[in-house]
Amino acid sequence: MGERAAKDALYAAFGEVAGALGSGRRAEIVDLLAQGERSVEEVAEQIGQSVANTSHHLRTLFRAGLVRTRRDGTRIFYALGSERVQRLWTAVRQVAEEHVGGLDQLARAYLGERGGLEAIDRDALRERLHRGDVVVVDVRPAAEYAAGHIAGARSVPIAELRQRLRELPADREIVAYCRGPYCVFADDAVRHLRSLGYRAIRLEDGFPEWRQAGLPTGEGFEPVSA
Repeated sequence: MGERAAKDALYAAFGEVAGALGSGRRAEIVDLLAQGERSVEEVAEQIGQSVANTSHHLRTLFRAGLVRTRRDGTRIFYALGSERVQRLWTAVRQVAEEHVGGLDQLARAYLGERGGLEAIDRDALRERLHRGDVVVVDVRPAAEYAAGHIAGARSVPIAELRQRLRELPADREIVAYCRGPYCVFADDAVRHLRSLGYRAIRLEDGFPEWRQAGLPTGEGFEPVSA
């Protein structure tokens, strides 16, 4: 292979990674798998696509090395290829935030107006968890909580929030978090809780960013403390 051809092949390999993320659906899949391992069927349900279309997207991500697979009987499960893939996805979002015109408007159209929703950053939440003066609720689906969550957080999936309000103390501030800065679950939870008189705020990003920062995490289901 000549020098030019070798260089072309090298940069084509780099481009395959970028190309794998060059689809909104595949970017959404990476964001979902940052929460934990999922079967093809579970991914398809979450992104609102057929299993066939989802499988196609997953194969593209697999060929680029962005996801890995595990087989359990007849089912195939997918997970991010490594922690660096999560960091790549974070970097892609940050570049888009800085350089893509109109991104704020697109986010607002999806998430709603956030002006009245107070947010807390990771460092401040870590301090308040240490003091024990907040209740942290993970409003992602229970399977995502079990795969990994902020240590000490309670699992209250957004779909169950209305039925489980009595589990939340009225005399302490509640911090809700979900999948990341563009996840609507925490915003919806905070809006609903505040409408009922609870003191509620949201974590400014989500669990993957908390874990990426090396902050305390847990797995499985933790006993609920008073």
